[in-house]
Amino acid sequence: MTIKAALLSALSVFLVSAWMKGRESGLDSAKSTATPILVELFTSEGCSSCPPADKFLQKLDQQSFPGAEVIVLSEHVDYWNHIGWKDPYSAHFYSERQNAYARRFELDSVYTPQMVVDGNSQFVGSNTAAADKVLTKAVADPKLAVHLSVTSVDPHVLQAHVEAGILEPSFGVREAEVYIAIALNRAESQVSSGENAGHKLAHVAVVRELRKIGTVKLGQSFSQDVPLDQGLDGNTRLIAFVQERQQGKVLGVAQLISGK
Repeated sequence: MTIKAALLSALSVFLVSAWMKGRESGLDSAKSTATPILVELFTSEGCSSCPPADKFLQKLDQQSFPGAEVIVLSEHVDYWNHIGWKDPYSAHFYSERQNAYARRFELDSVYTPQMVVDGNSQFVGSNTAAADKVLTKAVADPKLAVHLSVTSVDPHVLQAHVEAGILEPSFGVREAEVYIAIALNRAESQVSSGENAGHKLAHVAVVRELRKIGTVKLGQSFSQDVPLDQGLDGNTRLIAFVQERQQGKVLGVAQLISGK
């Protein structure tokens, strides 16, 4: 074995080991009675009212909520980029996703900060009282089991394995879509212009990639390997979720956090 091959092999072992720790943590949480709940925050570093919502999302990520395993995603929209600060974590895809929610919730327009819980409820992202009410209600909703693991294909590539349980008639849909997200555990920016000029902003679970990987049909389960195109390190988490078509209700969600 060459030195280069040995180094690549060692790197592969290190990365898989880090993700295996996350997998074991996930299995432990899966054995508990906590209900996994997906919380999406649509935000922007160009929006002066967003930092309080960003901080609240960090609290939801770090602190336990009775009966719930809160799984968060920070999705940075791009429609604030023209007023003086281009959010380095923004993408038009997240603006489009938020627009789809706006149509579904019959809103007059999109806004930030907006929090969406399980694709089923929305409110201003810094409204902690609304969050408490919605999360309490979401804990009682039945969930489709979702499981995530990470393996090494070769020294260069990691892949995720996503499984979802049988889509029973009780969920009321004939099929649902399966998504996977790659997110940064932590991210920071020193904002030099725009509404937040002079402030250092911190974020959690910043989505860098979100894609549909398949469909689960009524009466069937789901199992699929997913190549991970982006490099994964100790500042990365994976989230998989099952959502009704046309960006409806989230039926199940799971996450892995590297090394945790």
